[in-house]
This record gives sequence, C-alpha cells and structure tokens, in this order.
Amino acid sequence: TSSIDTTCTIWDVTTQTARTQLIAHDREVFDLAFARGKDVFASVGADGSVRMFDLRSLEHSTIIYETPNLDALLRLEWNKQDPNFLATFQVDSRRTIILDIRVPSMPVAELGGHVGCVNATAWAPHSSCHICTAGDDSQALIWDLSSMPKRPVEDPILAYNAEGEINNLQWSASQPDWISICYNDKLQILRV
Repeated sequence: TSSIDTTCTIWDVTTQTARTQLIAHDREVFDLAFARGKDVFASVGADGSVRMFDLRSLEHSTIIYETPNLDALLRLEWNKQDPNFLATFQVDSRRTIILDIRVPSMPVAELGGHVGCVNATAWAPHSSCHICTAGDDSQALIWDLSSMPKRPVEDPILAYNAEGEINNLQWSASQPDWISICYNDKLQILRV
C-alpha cells in the first residue's frame, strides 16, 4: 500500500501482517507497482519522483526519474513483458511518460494524443510494445512503442471515444483481445 505519510507498506496477505514499511518519498506516495516476480517494485508520489526498491535489499533505493519541476506523479504501471519499462503520468497532464530503468532520469518516450488529463495506463499483457492510455477527453488510445527509442512515437494506432471521461482501464491478462474502461457509472468492455 502507498500512503500520504510518505511510506509504502508491503503486506503478507496470508498472515495479514505488514512484512515491511519504509519511507519511500519526501512527500505523499500515490501509487506503487511490482515488476514481474515478488521482489522489485517502484513507487511514485507528490515529490515528482519514480523510485525503485528491492525487497532483498531495502537499505537502498534508486531514483529512476524526477519530473523537471518536481510536479507530482500520480500513477505507475510496469510493463508485463519487459521489466525494463515503466509508464507514469503527472497530475493534470495530457502526456504519458515511458521510462527505461536502464537509462534513468530521461524518458524514452512521451505519449501525447490526449486533449484532456490522462487518468490511467495499462500495458498489453501479451506484448512488450503496446500500451493503452485513457483520460478526461473520453479517449482510450492504444500505442505501438516498437520504434522507440529510434523514432518518436507520435500517434496512437487505435482510438476509442467513450461517452464520458474515462477514469480507469484494465487490459485483460486472460483475454488479451479485451480492454475494460470505466466512465460515468459504466463499465465498458472493448475488443481490440
């Protein structure tokens, strides 16, 4: 779990106890995500940083990225197929930031395309180079990142317009041809 008290707590769900709690950021922590496996995770927060941790060695963390003006980062999503890539976005931003942990501090891509704030991202469970973003502009956009970092990624390959601001999305791991989006009081399932 992430907390406004600057900490992250890792829980053992079988014993329903906290395994460890650590001070993760200088300000509120808004989100965390695990890489494949159970030991490496990253977090984002109001201090504008992405920090990576390893449960086998909690004495150190690595700052992967900091926003230029230390603007808050709201959400974080780890690539399901390639653990070198993360996606994040700033509060009230129209852009999604793609990071490569092997090249810290510089985004490998920034995805525009939205005319409203981004609210959610989801990596394809079956492909290392496809991601979906959704936002206040009622759009769900699917991007092909196979050309990065050689060429900038400028346009999505697919776009869907919902009837309201999309506030969340999920790409099905068991049925990778389906993406669910939430807007207004609706859950809609889209075939990719």
